Amino acid sequence: MIHEVDDILRGLLTRGSFAGSDVEVAFDAPTRDWAARRNAPTIDAYLYDIREDTRRRQRGQVALRDEQGIALKQQQPPRWFRLSYLVTAWTKRPQDEHRMLSAVLHTLLPKEILPQEDLTGTLAGLGLSVPLTVAGLHTEARSLAEIWSALGGELKPSLDVVITAPFLASPDYKVGPPVTEGLGVRVRGTDGEPADSPTRYQSAEIVNAAKEAFVQKHGTTGTLPERRK
Repeated sequence: MIHEVDDILRGLLTRGSFAGSDVEVAFDAPTRDWAARRNAPTIDAYLYDIREDTRRRQRGQVALRDEQGIALKQQQPPRWFRLSYLVTAWTKRPQDEHRMLSAVLHTLLPKEILPQEDLTGTLAGLGLSVPLTVAGLHTEARSLAEIWSALGGELKPSLDVVITAPFLASPDYKVGPPVTEGLGVRVRGTDGEPADSPTRYQSAEIVNAAKEAFVQKHGTTGTLPERRK
């Protein structure tokens, strides 16, 4: 799932404001050594934090249905994870870096919910909405200053991009075939003998239909026998 989110973010940037330009998109840690080797304009999206969004966690199982609404499989609900990227621009001039960060904002701000055509792999198959936030309030446990200190670099302008993606951690469970016959109701006559074969009903009013059949067959309003267990 993580590599698919990387591909989605790369596609958004390369097809957006940087389409047709010589700007590279990288996912490396922006250390001093890495920065010294840059010889082309680069947008770096460093994945610095992966954390579950526990507010989205659900219990139980969900059914996977086909076009007719028939349950085919069951599975546990997906777990949602917040993937936080430190997005920075790297050129020889700070003004050019600021223009590149503005272009990133212009590309990502309209993508509050990623459209299905931008999703790939399992994320596209799930059919779930994948939210994206950019330059929001920094709420992670580590501050940006601490991140830069851990990388051994100097603090520079950056954008915090968070993509919250679903992840299926459990296998699918097969379910039984759909019911194609109505519920069978077997009644006994006044002599105590059971009917030759059960009467099947497709209607939701199963009990009322069974009572009517009992009256028509035996001419009495006696009660239906209890169902055998």
